[in-house]
Amino acid sequence: MNFPVIRNNAFFIILIVFITSGTALAQQPAGTLPLRTVLNDLEQRYSVSFTYADETISGISLTPPADSLKLTEALAYLQQQTSLIFRQLDERFITISKQVTGVINICGYLIDAEDQIPLIGATLKIGNKFTVTNDDGYFILNAVPADSVVNVKMLGYDPLTFPASQAYAEKGCLIFSLSPRATRLQEVMISNIITTGIDKQLNGVYVVNAENLGILPGLTEPDILHAIQVLPGIQSINETVSDINVRGGTNDQNLVLWDGIKMYQTGHFFGLISAFNPYLNKEVTLIKNGASAFYSDAVSSIININSDNSLASEFSAGAGINMINADTYFKIPITNKITLQLSGRRSITDLIKTPTFNNYFERAFRNTDVTKNISAGSDTVFNSDENFFFYDVAANLIYNPSEKDKLRVHFLINANDLEYQENFKSPSFSDSKTSSLTQSNIAGSVYYQRLWHNKLSTTAQMYVSSYALRAINFDILNNQRLIQENDVLDNGLKIDARWQFNTSWDLFGGYQFQEMGVGNLEEINNPEFKRYIKRVVRTHVAFAESNYESKSGKTHVRLGFRANYFPKFQRIIPEPRLAFNQQVGKFLTLEVLGEFRSQAATQVIDLQNDFLGVEKRRWVLANEEDIPVVLSKQASVGLHFNNNKLLISLEGFYKFVDGITSSSQGFQNQFQHIRASGSYTISGIEFLINKQFKYVSLWAGYAYTDNQYKFPDFTPSVFANNLDIRHTASFGVNVTVKKLELSGGVNWRTGKPYTLPDGVDKNQIIYQTPNSARLPDYLRVDFSGKYTFMLSSKVRAQAGLSLWNLTNYQNVFNIYYQMDSNNNIREIRQYALSFTPNLMFRVYF
Repeated sequence: MNFPVIRNNAFFIILIVFITSGTALAQQPAGTLPLRTVLNDLEQRYSVSFTYADETISGISLTPPADSLKLTEALAYLQQQTSLIFRQLDERFITISKQVTGVINICGYLIDAEDQIPLIGATLKIGNKFTVTNDDGYFILNAVPADSVVNVKMLGYDPLTFPASQAYAEKGCLIFSLSPRATRLQEVMISNIITTGIDKQLNGVYVVNAENLGILPGLTEPDILHAIQVLPGIQSINETVSDINVRGGTNDQNLVLWDGIKMYQTGHFFGLISAFNPYLNKEVTLIKNGASAFYSDAVSSIININSDNSLASEFSAGAGINMINADTYFKIPITNKITLQLSGRRSITDLIKTPTFNNYFERAFRNTDVTKNISAGSDTVFNSDENFFFYDVAANLIYNPSEKDKLRVHFLINANDLEYQENFKSPSFSDSKTSSLTQSNIAGSVYYQRLWHNKLSTTAQMYVSSYALRAINFDILNNQRLIQENDVLDNGLKIDARWQFNTSWDLFGGYQFQEMGVGNLEEINNPEFKRYIKRVVRTHVAFAESNYESKSGKTHVRLGFRANYFPKFQRIIPEPRLAFNQQVGKFLTLEVLGEFRSQAATQVIDLQNDFLGVEKRRWVLANEEDIPVVLSKQASVGLHFNNNKLLISLEGFYKFVDGITSSSQGFQNQFQHIRASGSYTISGIEFLINKQFKYVSLWAGYAYTDNQYKFPDFTPSVFANNLDIRHTASFGVNVTVKKLELSGGVNWRTGKPYTLPDGVDKNQIIYQTPNSARLPDYLRVDFSGKYTFMLSSKVRAQAGLSLWNLTNYQNVFNIYYQMDSNNNIREIRQYALSFTPNLMFRVYF
């Protein structure tokens, strides 16, 4: 944050202030100051912002309120002395208006604060009354209370509030301006990348604002885990949100946080849809490198999802439905200090089978136990009566007991539930059993923040996250029942403090404790067998970092250090961090990022048909024997040119990850059943160009990477990574015409490696050199459109259409081989989603 800095010429500044003050004192009674001066002082004292028209406070002077008064007491004093109305909208903003009684008509024009162009489709709300600006940015509302407050919102802009009396129609229709959202974020380096709502900060962090996220190809709703995949270096090889690959890493190497709580389940429909309701989440922070020392427990990336933690000044709600699920949310102001937020979402797929659901079902369960059919002579085994649904529920309690204290309570549950009948039929006998798979993550936390004074703030958070994956799999032919369970219980404490030494330098540090327990159960009834393994790892962490910003604002440095102590292993793991940003020209910025990171929890695949073959991965903890703690080192250098809404970004990186296990990589070749530890090294470049016009945004991205394994116990020991995608490119265009948004894009990449068979020996497949073959190139064209309109003066609506894989290109994301009953090699191909349309309709109250 930049603060005013007194530079040279202090003598002249003091002289001017002295002369000005003397003149002012000659025109007003002794001991009084202009109201504007008093308000400026109060803004600094209480960290608030006053909104008013100049004519409202013109000519008013008074004795300033005493320093000992609380904010509410100071506002009451000002209201008594001036006869003006002071209305506190939330913890920061206060409006000032003249006393006008009765009802009035208001009007005005809304323009962009930077470009001075009319803003079309902005929403203005007073109580239950709505209106939107027309093609000229003009608005009018009749018969509104004179003492009411106007709330203005528009995608990509900061919200605006002002007293209704300020737009009194009898005074003439005034002009009001909205500031693009990024202008208030002083640490933002690049704003509105590709579409509105995606920004990059000076420390290399990407921030996606879910509330203001513009349309993207193939998406009609702001699915944040899909949205981040438009950025270079981030993709999902198998087109899921629960398997995001950041710079060649597996999904378990990403730390996914929801309001500071680690989440172990991130997708619905077993990975095809984000498990986080986008309409209650405010933003997602993506860190590929140079993370703050505050973060750990992941070696690839950090995806930090934050809810809207601001107090609501009035009730608002929304609801929507698409061809997969329906959802709703509420923001309820209980008092001016307490707000309750609620959201819920549930699939409609167990009520109606849409074409979209059919495609998703085929993609999720193809080549698994769910869809298998077996014939043996006159005996047949087949599955039927598949029933699948998912849901998530979230609740946030926001309480500000005082101007310096904030208390937040968060709760979230998301779940997937599948069951089906496995049927056996023969000429003399028939039977049926119910197999099932459930997956859930329950999370909760209590968060407290205290602002002691303008230099010191502290926070504390206690959290718990409970993950459960359970499967019951019947094999009727062999009269066998297999139960598998994977449970994670993660709880901890985070305490930190930040000290602002001056306008250029601060210090941030704290302590964290984490206790993680992971259990794995396997139970078979015929023959009887039961195995349960539970491990617990506790971690104590101390961290510190400092942020420096030069007085010119051209140099930003964040240097941090984190020490993780594992009592069970008697081991301390140091993790230095660096984020450096230097403006080297008027429009050119140099960025250098570096970090060491570690993680103790990983996901492994024991057998490809575990958990019905649907969610094969299970969480395990390091034991420093056959499962080591994973360590990573990463460095990157980037150049970013940004001028006249043209962005050109080029970044090179190198990453080394050590301590991975072969079972965590999902091998389906000669290494599938071999347990070994190794490493991978990836290096590459990422390029992005984005040009924005008045109504159009064009972008293109490209990434080149070289990703290699090294397993000393394998032959050969060095070979291509399963996620070695050499070339990736994307192209897209967004068009916004009044209330209509359109987006189209093309995604292309070279195929990932796989291993060809070389024959059969002793009923075993013999493979060629590992990962020496490549899948066919991947190509997908997407389109989406969205239209916003008013159903009434109180209800705003949106309708949208998305077309995923518009050309219906058959993309193969995996090939592997199995032996059939005749000892012949059978090739199995896994295909990505075919052409999949989706429709959306939403209303906002």
